[in-house]
Amino acid sequence: MGATTVREAMHEGCECINESETILQAAKRMEQLDIGVLPICGNDERLKGMLTDRDIVVKVLAHEMDPATTPVSDFAQGTPVWISADASIEEALDLMREHAVKRLPVIGDDKQLCGIITEADIATSLSPTKTGKVVEAIASAQPDHF
Repeated sequence: MGATTVREAMHEGCECINESETILQAAKRMEQLDIGVLPICGNDERLKGMLTDRDIVVKVLAHEMDPATTPVSDFAQGTPVWISADASIEEALDLMREHAVKRLPVIGDDKQLCGIITEADIATSLSPTKTGKVVEAIASAQPDHF
């Protein structure tokens, strides 16, 4: 049987970028870690938002902003969509569909970021009979915009 909670399926040990760091620093960190998304955290280490490689291209470079001086805090606006580590896999999938995102930051019992769960994590954690729902969700989801 597959995972039933987000904690069982997520990638643990997620690394944040501090909201005071620059887009250039974030891009370098993404390259070093071979990832396409970084959670943005404040000095209190609480989640402030998410920064994607797409954000860097579409919202920074395409608008001729200087990545060396643009702080990542410019992209940490609003309330980020997140999920509890103890939530069910189905809740995570519903939240992804509702917000048209393919990954969610995971918040643990201490209210701190403890991982990220992706649609791929969900697909590989479900039983084969439920995988069809994930494929359908991926096909109907709009591209990530955070």
